[in-house]
Amino acid sequence: MSAGRYEAVIGLEVHAQLTTRSKIFSGSSTAFGAPPNSHVDPVCLGLPGVLPALNREVIELALRLAVATGGTIRRRSRFARKHYFYPDLPKGYQISQYDEPLAEGGRVEFRVGGEARTVRLTRIHLEEDAGKNVHQRGGAGSLVDLNRAGVPLVEIVSEPELRSAEEAAEYMRALRQLVRWLGICDGNMEEGSLRCDANVSLRPVGQTALGVKAELKNINSFKFVQAAIAYEIARQAAVLDEGAAVVQETRLWDADRGMSFSMRSKEEAHDYRYFPEPDLPPLVVGEDWIARVTAALPELPAARRARFVTQYGLADTDAHTLTAERDLADYFEAAAALADPRTVANWVVNELLREVRRGGGDLGAVPVPPAHLGELCRLLDAATITGKMAKDVLAQMVTTGAAPGAIVAAAGLSVSDAGAVEAACRAAVDGNPRQALQYRGGKTKVFGFFVGEVMKATKGKADPQLVNEILHRLLEA
Repeated sequence: MSAGRYEAVIGLEVHAQLTTRSKIFSGSSTAFGAPPNSHVDPVCLGLPGVLPALNREVIELALRLAVATGGTIRRRSRFARKHYFYPDLPKGYQISQYDEPLAEGGRVEFRVGGEARTVRLTRIHLEEDAGKNVHQRGGAGSLVDLNRAGVPLVEIVSEPELRSAEEAAEYMRALRQLVRWLGICDGNMEEGSLRCDANVSLRPVGQTALGVKAELKNINSFKFVQAAIAYEIARQAAVLDEGAAVVQETRLWDADRGMSFSMRSKEEAHDYRYFPEPDLPPLVVGEDWIARVTAALPELPAARRARFVTQYGLADTDAHTLTAERDLADYFEAAAALADPRTVANWVVNELLREVRRGGGDLGAVPVPPAHLGELCRLLDAATITGKMAKDVLAQMVTTGAAPGAIVAAAGLSVSDAGAVEAACRAAVDGNPRQALQYRGGKTKVFGFFVGEVMKATKGKADPQLVNEILHRLLEA
């Protein structure tokens, strides 16, 4: 195989479930994990004589994404019926958008190997989800769960500008970060809230014409996105090297076996027999609605990251970490209002996030409010406690939820108690005259012995800098 002879051309179609409590065209719940077929109603079941009614909140959430990505919002868009037969599609068609989507254009920015990349978007449109087929073991049959039928989705279609499996995975991560940041999708890939189809083709290096593509369906993790696309690139390269032609088809990724399998020949748009949805009027989005959505948008990740570097003097890597999630960025800024932002950033990135990972990855589950971390960093900046003490205090904060000042006070000695530190230093020098004589005779390495004695006496709570200053003064007097 000689994949290096070819250039990969990759486009992703990402489906994000919008965070509404009810479905796109009916009032049934969208909550995950309910018993099969318990969140259903006549509309999502496709019963005769019922009519869809558009959920306004769905439009509101989709507009946030269109504005955030810089897309051009159609003032008049409309829904269409996409016809195909599958057991989990009760009506025999899916209500989607086709030639008049909600928004066109826009872009998503991300990084690969430290380098900035931008991928343009083709369109952002709305549609309803289908149900779910549950295949029984041993080929005994299949069951249909229609809880997901009618769940609102926004589909984000990229231009075919991705060139590697790694790029595709990073693009997907950036998109997940954005939809979570905007509060329009929880991004839970394990529950199917965010999933993608990948269109992959190869062409000889230097050629501009597109090759024949294969579509990989319903990939639901970053790891699988990267693995599935890498496999497909290698598979198509092997086909081309053999002098055969790549077949346009839909393929399913088998994560357990690390390979994909042909599902069906790829349909073209005309195969779906799209036509305008007669039961829904055109969707009209006025300038005032767009203006309200734009004004309510939060500061976006890239802008906030850049501000953290310029305003707080943070390293670019720390700024990236702190803006990975909006709640983490908010946490940092609240704590940074109480102490040196660089100290706070260091403690959030290296200490607090370690506790978050230990606690299952939920920042809200760690009982250390930003005011407490800010106070801890202020004590550290003021040399009231040492770095070692601060780590011990943080551990107690996580366990008890107590404020750092109360923990330090209960511990007794703090390094601000210079008299106590000097007394410990004098005791170390006076109690070890032989070592003191050795130091004064030129054996300066013995200085570490005295530092150790002081730290032992103070249980590691004394400020090392203060200890060094006092010991030098006493030993060199």
